[in-house]
Amino acid sequence: MDQDAVNNLVSGVLVVDKPVGLTSHDVVQIIRRGTGIRRAGHTGTLDPRASGVLVVLIGPAVRLSEFVSAEDKRYQATIRMGSSTDTYDSEGINTPEVPVNVEREPFTELLKKFVGEIEQKPPPYSAVKVQGQKAYDMARRGEEVDLAPRIIHVHSLELLEWAPPEVVVDVHCSSGTYVRSLAHDIGEQLGVGAHLVGLRRTRSGRFTLRDAVSLRRLREAFEQGSWAQHLIPAAEALADWPAVELDEENLQKIRNGIRIPAKPEDTGLARAVSNQGDLVAIVEVNNGEWKPRKVFLQ
Repeated sequence: MDQDAVNNLVSGVLVVDKPVGLTSHDVVQIIRRGTGIRRAGHTGTLDPRASGVLVVLIGPAVRLSEFVSAEDKRYQATIRMGSSTDTYDSEGINTPEVPVNVEREPFTELLKKFVGEIEQKPPPYSAVKVQGQKAYDMARRGEEVDLAPRIIHVHSLELLEWAPPEVVVDVHCSSGTYVRSLAHDIGEQLGVGAHLVGLRRTRSGRFTLRDAVSLRRLREAFEQGSWAQHLIPAAEALADWPAVELDEENLQKIRNGIRIPAKPEDTGLARAVSNQGDLVAIVEVNNGEWKPRKVFLQ
């Protein structure tokens, strides 16, 4: 069997506990080499200094990327108060340190201001594009970078550890949230400055650290030829979504792009799955019918 045939047969999700020091792309390249499958991609960048849950889609499952990438994320963030940096993290140039006379209760109250739907400016050193150029390229050249704010949603923001000048907070947020900006903005509100010194992603969509395999164990599995035991079915990537179970007739219709009836209470997007539990398509309600939006099982 040639490699293209293998690429089309193997489809699913590898959830990796990314170590500090590697880029998300580095991890994808390790997986491509280890599996021999070229079609692989992650669903949300983790900076090299960050660790934790990195969801990598394998084979035809990469077509789920737009949906999986948009899922909520959860982090444990270590924030250092008393100075800010131009990158909003510990890699940047620090402002002079100032005394941190912040009490626990006022800090906890301040966190509440950042919960809900808020405006957030991405960091100047980010991959956001300005007139076709990445912001961090402009910032490195010393050019002024003023990025437009975007709407994000912070579902919860809780204090986990209080050890001034450092604190650890749990952040549950929408995709596209910059935790570095959150740390910087908290410092601005405190009046003493702050920046991010540690970040660990604990959840991405429905996947948590419990689902993740360490890169060391995954590399061992590549060598032993047993890596497939860590592969999670593609349908599980959106297991929190409602499911439309298809009988044989409706399965054939969806595969051929034909709409099928929806229930009056059905709304939005759903997974269309076969009787065997295979992901057939992503469907959405349109005029009282399920309309195929993206078909996976032809």
